[in-house]
Amino acid sequence: MSTPDTRQSTPPIAQSRDRLIQIVSERSLLRDTNVKLASGASSRFCFDMKRTAFHPEGANLMAQLILHELANVDVDYVGGLEMGAVPLVASVIQQSFPHRPLGGFFVRKQPKDHGTRRLIEGLGREDSLAGKTVVLLEDVRTTGGSVLKAVSAVRDESASVPSVVTVLDRLKGASDNLKRENVALQAVLTSRDFEL
Repeated sequence: MSTPDTRQSTPPIAQSRDRLIQIVSERSLLRDTNVKLASGASSRFCFDMKRTAFHPEGANLMAQLILHELANVDVDYVGGLEMGAVPLVASVIQQSFPHRPLGGFFVRKQPKDHGTRRLIEGLGREDSLAGKTVVLLEDVRTTGGSVLKAVSAVRDESASVPSVVTVLDRLKGASDNLKRENVALQAVLTSRDFEL
């Protein structure tokens, strides 16, 4: 007769989070470099999260953990500012189907000077953000300045933006800056999860 295994197993979400930290460490964390961040500050390390967002397992884990963050949030659409949010939005809306289908879109930094000339792309003719709840996604957050452009564009369409979910928060003021705009910041990972 076999004895039951009484060891505590790591919950699936914790396992996914640990694995994502490993992938980000291997693929996206660039050390011993001098890089200028979107905030204008310079740093001796940076997170190039696109390297993880375009990795099959990395993209899957990011989407899974973002959906976990959204589990208790009443949300109609996810979106975000080009370019970093585009692969995140695509992965999240794909994984949301069929159990909790979410619509998705992205916000251009500048409207194109041809075609539809829209700032918000990806919505169908019948789709409207008016009266809807939108959560914006980000790959990495430093001060939150970039995502506020997307918050403004979405609010201009009469939607509410209660929160931003970022894969990685560098812990450099984004939470406080977003709070001033009545937007909460939820982070899947922070810079404290890495040996910097």
